Amino acid sequence: MKVSVNDQEVFVLAEWEKDVIKNDIHADDFDADMKRRLEWVLKHKAEQCYIRFEKEWLERLRADPAVQSIPKSKEAFVALVKSRSDYKDRKAKDAEKLIGN
Repeated sequence: MKVSVNDQEVFVLAEWEKDVIKNDIHADDFDADMKRRLEWVLKHKAEQCYIRFEKEWLERLRADPAVQSIPKSKEAFVALVKSRSDYKDRKAKDAEKLIGN
């Protein structure tokens, strides 16, 4: 089993690894189960990151008198934050730290 991201191979699950997993998971369910697990890991990561993102930005948005409303949907909330001139993603924050030191 190969796992790829944007058509780039990330890792290969060896036959013996698949075999030991199939000791616990029915072979007919293997592919679907692996897909479900990968999806869960990535969605869980996104959810945990969103919790931290929301906590950080709710405080900032509430303190900004120019902000008249805060969206309820996650997608709209993220779009609002990303549209702000003071928003920096991790890469930009790390670069700023390097320049500052």
